[in-house]
Amino acid sequence: MNPASEVVVYANPGLLAAACAARLVTKLVDLQAAKGSASLVLTGGGTGIAILEQLRHSPARDAIDWSRLDLYWGDERFVPSDDPERNEKQAREALLDHVPVDPARVHAMAPSDGEFGDDPEAAAAAYADVLAANALPEDHGPVPTFDVLLLGLGGEGHTASIFPESPAAYETERPVVAVRNCPKPPPTRVSLTFPAIRSAAEVWLVTTGEAKADAVALALSGAGEVQLPVAGARGRRRTLWLLDKAAAGKLGDVPASPRV
Repeated sequence: MNPASEVVVYANPGLLAAACAARLVTKLVDLQAAKGSASLVLTGGGTGIAILEQLRHSPARDAIDWSRLDLYWGDERFVPSDDPERNEKQAREALLDHVPVDPARVHAMAPSDGEFGDDPEAAAAAYADVLAANALPEDHGPVPTFDVLLLGLGGEGHTASIFPESPAAYETERPVVAVRNCPKPPPTRVSLTFPAIRSAAEVWLVTTGEAKADAVALALSGAGEVQLPVAGARGRRRTLWLLDKAAAGKLGDVPASPRV
């Protein structure tokens, strides 16, 4: 196993989502106490949205100062703003519409009916500009040092919208790219790239289900990131895998943990 990665295994998907929400509360509160604000990159998918729903219903959610939280997305389906497949729409319904976020600090990727029209390359370039505008001198580059970046993964090893052997998997310079011809619908997306993902202080990889077990095991055993993009997702200071028992099923003797 990659020694830089930490793995925590939970008994089932519900416990995983609740535990991850609890971890986020603690992490964000601590960050805000230490430096005044915090930044979080959201992910879509069933587990990612379940975490946001757990956070919405958590008695501790109001410990977070939502007005001092910057929110970003790791990727977005390039669909109209009211499309139910849009990660932003799902995140707003699950959490953001229910907490007092500062709208100016919710940094969503443009939809296909937004100011750039049906031009995902322009949407990607605009999001790169948003990242650059929010980067500080101490970030040493055009991307903020995100405090926590949440990611899911697919059974074939994609993460964000970086798919195996796709042009995005080879990108080493641009922080955000348009992704066309995705092997799963919708075919057009906008995604952070490895350079942007690896700018995060902490990357939390969260997934459930037996269908993910092979990808998890391969990533943690050192697979190449072009063939298995999730293997290239790591944080500057910490890479944390939060799994249910089924997703961890090919890892060997990693003890299940109820810890938060």
